[in-house]
Amino acid sequence: QMKKQCDQKLLIRMKTECVPCSLNVKTQCPAGYTKITNGTGIPDCRYYLETKTHILSFPGCRHHCMKEFEQPECCQGHWGPDCMGK
Repeated sequence: QMKKQCDQKLLIRMKTECVPCSLNVKTQCPAGYTKITNGTGIPDCRYYLETKTHILSFPGCRHHCMKEFEQPECCQGHWGPDCMGK
């Protein structure tokens, strides 16, 4: 019995919104995603505060998140929704 289904594992990565580093400890990844950074996250972004006259930019932190996703795929020589053979 040859395998008909050869699902592909995909890793989807994303970053949370940039916020002050002190507040980032509580930041959660979206549902289904796993946080792959710890503590205050990674200080690689800037966030902005608007006052009446200026837009101020501050260094901030964000977390990196990832999600494993299985994409259904047929093995070579099979096709269609049921991965039928030749």
